[in-house]
Amino acid sequence: MAATSATTDTVAAAAAGGGPAGPSARRRWTGALDGALTVGRRLAGAAVSLLAVSVTGFFLFRVIPGDPVRTMTRGQATSAAQIAQLTKEFGLGEPLPRQFLRYLGGLLHGDLGLSYQYRTPVSELIARHIGPTVLLVGTALAIAVALGLGLGTRAGWRPGGAGDRIGTGIALTLWSVPTFWLGLLLIVGLAVGVRGLPGLFPTGGLDSGDGATGWAHAGDVAYHMVLPVTTLVAVTYAQFLLVMRSSLLDERGADYLTTARAKGLRDDLVRRRHAVPNAILPTVTLIFVNLGEVVAGQILVETVFSWPGLGSLFYEALRVPDLPLLQGLFLFFAAAVILANLAADLVYPLLDPRVRAG
Repeated sequence: MAATSATTDTVAAAAAGGGPAGPSARRRWTGALDGALTVGRRLAGAAVSLLAVSVTGFFLFRVIPGDPVRTMTRGQATSAAQIAQLTKEFGLGEPLPRQFLRYLGGLLHGDLGLSYQYRTPVSELIARHIGPTVLLVGTALAIAVALGLGLGTRAGWRPGGAGDRIGTGIALTLWSVPTFWLGLLLIVGLAVGVRGLPGLFPTGGLDSGDGATGWAHAGDVAYHMVLPVTTLVAVTYAQFLLVMRSSLLDERGADYLTTARAKGLRDDLVRRRHAVPNAILPTVTLIFVNLGEVVAGQILVETVFSWPGLGSLFYEALRVPDLPLLQGLFLFFAAAVILANLAADLVYPLLDPRVRAG
């Protein structure tokens, strides 16, 4: 009876928050509730952003000059009746509010519409072109991150040295160069050839189209990726370098690094084991933001190098203008960036306990 009475008192005290387990249990529940509310707020913010992008995408492309029907029938013998039939088929003669409601209704059912020029569902076109885009931009992002973090670490650990000045200067110069212009320079210098020198790389395209399979085809694709990947890396790695350099400069004077040196650790071990893991956290957000662009594509680079990805598809849609395709791609690009930012918001507290502590 005495034991039963003691157990009952302990449970009652814990339930009332006065027992030994009360404060810790209350902290766990409070932390879980705060975490759930934070995730809910982030998801709600992402949903509102997607809704705003959907509405903006519809009205934004309505102000583009040009008649899709006239553009698609240009150079062809087309009667007025045929033009009227196409206009009716595309729904362009309907009042704008009715077009908008039809567009929203399609989105609610996961229907992005039918492309004017390809006569194919927009979702199928996106699925068909996303592979080359992910391959190209994903490869370039991986190289840019590795290059930027490596150079930024060396520059931030020894600021003001020759490596820092030269590396940072080159990175800033390339970052300021227009992407399409750098791509054209590489085509002229390394693909077309200069002063009788033959070109080393193809001017564009995904492959040679010679029907190669297996490793031969993979090598051919990698060969065609050299110039566009070089262009993307050259204009993007500077942002990772600068963020890593700045973050490492902030960490250099931290007390924990002084303690590590006092223990007798070599300078490179202090940098690699203690400074870099803390300094790399601010670059996580930047990497996630750029992950959104992996599926959003690079319109200028893909267009200059005739890369059959989503960027080239967007350029082709813009020339008509192919309104359903433009709206679908715009929504897809924006959704990729919003989801990447959402992932960064959710992952960052797991990497940095200071964010969880508020």
